[in-house]
Amino acid sequence: MRKVTLLMASVLCQFAPVAAQDKPAAMYQGQMDRLDRDGDGVISRSEYQAFMTTAFANLDKNKDGTLSADEVAPVLNAQQFAAINVNRDGKITQSEFLNSVMADFKAADRGGDGSLQ
Repeated sequence: MRKVTLLMASVLCQFAPVAAQDKPAAMYQGQMDRLDRDGDGVISRSEYQAFMTTAFANLDKNKDGTLSADEVAPVLNAQQFAAINVNRDGKITQSEFLNSVMADFKAADRGGDGSLQ
């Protein structure tokens, strides 16, 4: 699932104001800078969660509090959508979204210190 978050973050950085300890090629310094709100050179768990909360709101075009497959089509394929939609109701809630991306953050936090560099 980590690849989903990193892909999503890369795309979302193009749309709005994500990340891995090993800094994958898909994550550019400008994207890292957008997430590093306090400028300390690392992405904290709270910075990442705040970014992803805003990303959810930006993706929720009809403002119904959930994401449809159409709304996330620019960043998720059908298989990725299904993986995040754990209750299989055909929509992604903010809770499902954040649980998924924060689990990816935790997996990417190789040092276990709550930050990505």
